[in-house]
Amino acid sequence: MSQIDDLPPLREVVRTHGLSATKALGQNFLFDLNLTARIARAAGPLDEVTVVEVGPGPGGLTRALLACGARRVVAVERDARCLPALAEIAAHYPGRLEVIQGDALATDLAAAAGPGTVKIVANLPYNVASLLLVGWLTGERWPPWWASMTLMFQKEVAQRITADPGDEAYGRLAVLAGWRTEARILFDVPASAFVPPPKVTSSVVHLVPRAAPLPCACAALERVTAAAFGQRRKMLRQSLKSLGGDAAALIAAAGLDPTQRAETVPVPGFVALARALTPEPRSG
Repeated sequence: MSQIDDLPPLREVVRTHGLSATKALGQNFLFDLNLTARIARAAGPLDEVTVVEVGPGPGGLTRALLACGARRVVAVERDARCLPALAEIAAHYPGRLEVIQGDALATDLAAAAGPGTVKIVANLPYNVASLLLVGWLTGERWPPWWASMTLMFQKEVAQRITADPGDEAYGRLAVLAGWRTEARILFDVPASAFVPPPKVTSSVVHLVPRAAPLPCACAALERVTAAAFGQRRKMLRQSLKSLGGDAAALIAAAGLDPTQRAETVPVPGFVALARALTPEPRSG
């Protein structure tokens, strides 16, 4: 597949509009339309779906999503230089692309997407990728407003999202992702696919929300994981002292071994710690 539509090749679009990737915005443009189409297909059927895309840049993935049948794409782009190129795509797919200029971290994406099935599909800007993901994982509403997420990260971050207990990459991100979603790496994307090429390989991760994650207060889970992994080489009896209170009693209430280290505690163990930290109020 050398061309997914009859719009100009992306290199020509970038040249026409004088675009260049900006490091400060975490930009790396993906020109390979075979890859953008593969990412779009990995999100599953899009016919009746609104897709939220963050950081479309010149629109390579945007075009793939529309060509693959997305009913509607809501693209949030901070860089005003990219808006004319995105406007050309909107004109080619009338009524199906809405571009919002702004910072995705400050945008109510659920409201922008509106009702119906919503999927998030994006080659996320490197500098805000983890922040965006944590925000989507820790929303108060669950099941969330999105039906799935198909996201590109630096491979190191992708491994941190999907790591299992005992893995070197296992940490807070893996606990949050594993608590509320089933996450897996679909495929890697070489640095040579980007302009400019980053110094690292990237990976596409697919996340599907769990219908009924283990119940606990999200803020409490974030606190215990921050404390435990903040001193990940220390035993829980030491690392959890930063929470204040009686760390030994907290660990005992969670049914864990005080000599364990954070990297060996599975997701249910952290949920138990969070529940012990903020017990549910008794009724009556």
